Amino acid sequence: MFFTFFGTVIIAGIIGYASERTGFTRNGYIPSIIICVGGAFLFYMVSRMFQIGFGSPGLNAIISSVGALIIVPTHWRR
Repeated sequence: MFFTFFGTVIIAGIIGYASERTGFTRNGYIPSIIICVGGAFLFYMVSRMFQIGFGSPGLNAIISSVGALIIVPTHWRR
């Protein structure tokens, strides 16, 4: 369980960094990583409590990280 949690956090951090690097978001590196890790942590806890998910824990981390980046806008664009 702990290895799954640490893997989820690492994957979420990589997704946050990659989203900034590719230009998918323009929040800054640290805010994007925090958003991704927060979304992945929240989904990890919900999936443990209610036994839901998309398949493997890695796929859950990727989908929840990208979803958090889409849902939480921190930089308003004009």
